[in-house]
Amino acid sequence: MNRGVVGAVIVLLLLLNLTSLLIAYPETSVVDSGCCAANQTLAKDFSAYYTGAWRLLHDPSQVYARGYVDDGEYLASPQPEQYKDLPSLLLLMLPFLALSYQTGLVAFDVVQFLLLPLMAVLLYELLKGKGQTTFLLVALAVLVLPLPFDAPQWGISASYYWQWAEGQSKVLETFLLLLSFYFGLRGRPRLSGVIFALDAFDPRISVLAFPLFLVYNYKRGTSVAYAAAAFVALNAALFYPPLAGGFFAMLLTSGLSTPPYYYTFIPLFTIVCLTSVEWKEVKALTGGFLRRPGLPSGVDRGVSHD
Repeated sequence: MNRGVVGAVIVLLLLLNLTSLLIAYPETSVVDSGCCAANQTLAKDFSAYYTGAWRLLHDPSQVYARGYVDDGEYLASPQPEQYKDLPSLLLLMLPFLALSYQTGLVAFDVVQFLLLPLMAVLLYELLKGKGQTTFLLVALAVLVLPLPFDAPQWGISASYYWQWAEGQSKVLETFLLLLSFYFGLRGRPRLSGVIFALDAFDPRISVLAFPLFLVYNYKRGTSVAYAAAAFVALNAALFYPPLAGGFFAMLLTSGLSTPPYYYTFIPLFTIVCLTSVEWKEVKALTGGFLRRPGLPSGVDRGVSHD
C-alpha cells in the first residue's frame, strides 16, 4: 500500500469524523427525545454509565435500577437512563466520576475520538495484506460510516452523530475489538483474550465478533481460556446477589428487547467488513477445515507466541 495515500485518506476521514463531533456537541447538553424516542424526554446515554459507575462504588444493589435513586447520586435530568451492559464497562467509567457529569460526557467523547487514529493503525495492520482499496473502503466504513439517512442536521454520519451526542461507548467497544484482533494476529493470545473479555460488556457484539476472534488467534485454546477467565474476573460484581438480581431483572424486562440504534452500526459494520475480508477463513473455521488454523490469507505472522 502507498503509505502517503493511505495517510492522507486517514487524515481526511478523521477530519470528517471531527465534523460529526462538532455538529453533535451542542446536543450533548440538550434534554430532549434523543434519536429515537418520540414524545419522551430522556437523559443522555452517558448518564447510565456515569450513574452506574457511582452506584457500583456506593450502592451496588442499585446498579441496574431504573430511574433516579435517592442515595446521593447525581440527578441527570429528567432521570438517568437505565444501565444495560455488563459490570466490566463500569470499571472503565470510574475515572470519569472525578469530573462533573457534563464535563465527564464531553471528556468521554474526546477520549474516544482520540482512539480513532489508533483504530486506523490497527485496521492497517489487520488489512496489510489485503490491498489498498480494501483497506480504504473498510477505513471509510469504520471511521466515518456515512449511512444515508434523511436527516441533514446529523451531518454525514447519523451513527457517529448520535455516538457523540449521547456519549455512547461504541467507539471504545470497536477499538477494543480491533486491539484484541491485532494482538491475536501478532501472536499474543493471552493479551488478545483478556482484551476481548474486557470488550464483552455488550455480549451481543462479542458473539458476532467471536468467529473473527478465533480467526485472528493462532493459539485458540489459550486465547479462549484467557478470555473466559478474564470475563469472569472483570464481571465478578455479578457474584453479589442483589446486583445479579438487578441484572437479570433488567435483562428480562428491557435488556433483551432493546433494539439496535444508529451508533450500534459502528461496531456492527466493523465486524461485517472484517468478516467479508476474511470470509474464506471464517467459512473454513465454521466448517472445521481451515487450511492454516487462525491465519488470515496473505498475512505472514513472523512473530513468536507468548
